[in-house]
Amino acid sequence: MKILVTGGAGFIGSHLCERLLSEGHNVVNIDNYNDYYDPQIKRKNVRNSLLNENYTFYEADIRDADLMREIFGHEEIDAVVHLAAMAGVRPSIENPLLYTEVNIVGTVNILNEIVRNKIQNFVFASSSSVYGNSKKDVFSEDDNVDFPISPYAASKKSIELIAHTYHHLYDISTVGLRFFTVYGPRQRPDLAIHKFAKKIIKGEKISLYGDGSTMRDYTFIDDIINGVVKAINYSVENSCYEIFNLGESRTISLLEMVDVIEKKIGKKAIREFLPMQPGDVDKTSADISKSKKMLGYNPQTDFEEGISKFIDWLEEDDEFDVFK
Repeated sequence: MKILVTGGAGFIGSHLCERLLSEGHNVVNIDNYNDYYDPQIKRKNVRNSLLNENYTFYEADIRDADLMREIFGHEEIDAVVHLAAMAGVRPSIENPLLYTEVNIVGTVNILNEIVRNKIQNFVFASSSSVYGNSKKDVFSEDDNVDFPISPYAASKKSIELIAHTYHHLYDISTVGLRFFTVYGPRQRPDLAIHKFAKKIIKGEKISLYGDGSTMRDYTFIDDIINGVVKAINYSVENSCYEIFNLGESRTISLLEMVDVIEKKIGKKAIREFLPMQPGDVDKTSADISKSKKMLGYNPQTDFEEGISKFIDWLEEDDEFDVFK
C-alpha cells in the first residue's frame, strides 16, 4: 500500500514511517517541522527514512488547503494515518486559536482530500485527554467524553466527531486511536520523562506539579506502533468507525516515575513541588479490552523496561550531549 502519514517527522510518526517502510509499504510523509520544539530533532528523526526509495517527504502545513490538494492529487494514496497536531495541554490554554486551526481545521482539510481522492481508509490520533478528570478506575471507549478540561482535549474530541461525520457521509473506513502518554526513544523533549531524565543527569532541579500522586498510563512507543499498524489493517479489512484505547493498562504515579528514572540513571533527583497546573488531569488509565479483542493489540513493554530503553537511547544520542 501507499500510506500517507501526517506529522511523520515527530516522535510517533517517525517510528511509524520506519515500521511501514520495513513492511514494504510506500510512505508519503507530510510534516511542517513546526517550532513547538527544536525542528532539528524532527529533521534527525527522518534521516534514515529519507534514504529509502519508497519514502517521499513533503514539508507542508496541513492548514494549507491548496497545498494539501496538490500533494494528494500528485500521490495515489491507499490509506491515511493522521498524526499531525499541535500537542500539549498547557500551551493550548495559552493559545487556543492555534490549536483550533491546526487540530480541527487541518483535520478537515485532510478529510476533504480523502473524499476528493476517494481514499477509503483513515486512521487518526486522538488522546486520553478526552476523558477529562474522569473518576472511573479505568477509562473505556464507551465513557462519556463531553467534559474536556483543556483546549487541546476539546480539539481531539472535536476531530473524533468530525471524523465520524465524514465516515457517515462518505463511508470512509475510520479508526480513531486514543493514545495514553507515549514514551520511549525520540520522545518529545517537553514531556516529563525526557525532561526529568536530562535534569537529573545534569544535577538540575525538577518541578513536580501537585503532591506527586497524579497517575498516568505510560505506553512504550513500540507497543503504540504495533497498535497503529493493527489499526491500519483493521480499517482496510472492515467498513467501520471505531475508537480504540492504546495504553499499557497500568498506572504509574508521578513519584514512582521519578523513582524509576533515578534508579536507572543511578542518581537522585533534586525535587521541588509546585501547584497543579490548569488543564492537567489527575489520572489516566486505559481499558484496553476492546483493543485486545478487536485489534489484537497486546502491549509487551512494562514501565521499568521501557524507561531502561529510553535512558539507553538518551545516553547514545548525540543531539543532546547530556552525558559529556
